[in-house]
Amino acid sequence: MLSGVKLVDPNSIFINHDTKFGKDVVIHPNVVFGNNVIIDSFVEIKSFTHIEECKIREGAVIGPFARIRGGTVVGKKSKVGNFVEIKKSSISENVKINHLSYVGDTEIGSSTNIGAGTITCNYDGKNKNKTKIGKQSFVGSNSTIIAPIKIGNNVTMGAGSVF
Repeated sequence: MLSGVKLVDPNSIFINHDTKFGKDVVIHPNVVFGNNVIIDSFVEIKSFTHIEECKIREGAVIGPFARIRGGTVVGKKSKVGNFVEIKKSSISENVKINHLSYVGDTEIGSSTNIGAGTITCNYDGKNKNKTKIGKQSFVGSNSTIIAPIKIGNNVTMGAGSVF
């Protein structure tokens, strides 16, 4: 708190000993920081969020009710919203994943929007596969993206799409 982190309710927040924070970070109640977390400056972490083994870049907003798992980097000014889980993914800057989505083993280019209910299907029963989504793309709500796949830049996927 002395170095510029605002804990809205310090008694409800769990911070692991190796968590690193930038300046002007705001952490709302009931947030858990697991091992190996780096939070850059000007980040907001909303309530009921669980973060472990990841990096959250400057100006990002996470939660509420988000889970960010190992191997993830959330880019500058990106938004990871309600009931979103991200695992082992690279999220570029200005990406919006606002609600009800699972993103695993995925690279998302800058300024891309992932619609509500989108799932990246990264496991085929034997192997984890990668999904790549280009920059400035729009993934419509309730879409299923089956890896391995590469979706280009400036692509618009309609709601309910299966790729």
